[in-house]
Amino acid sequence: MDTKWTPSFQKCVDINFLLTYDRLMYKLEWMPKALRQTRKIRDIETRHEVVAGVETLQNFPHCLNVKSLTRHKYGYRLRVGRWRVLFDVHENVQIISIEEVKKRNERTY
Repeated sequence: MDTKWTPSFQKCVDINFLLTYDRLMYKLEWMPKALRQTRKIRDIETRHEVVAGVETLQNFPHCLNVKSLTRHKYGYRLRVGRWRVLFDVHENVQIISIEEVKKRNERTY
């Protein structure tokens, strides 16, 4: 079986290897509220994009679309299209707790 590797896939694999080589990855912990909110996303493709975006947080702080929040209940947010994933980082035990998943509007923050 001949498997073809596309350059973009190989680049992604190389980057992930370099990011995890010198340290352990973070463990993701979904809170019940975030799980309920994720299940309520009607479009299955969008739901998969949100979950895939959350999985990239294992390489924290080397993630794209992550912003530190000030004067907010949670410490960080991840942007995935029109959706926002609000989360906290517990660096001493290397756990990221996914707190909420919300559609972006004027009341999101």
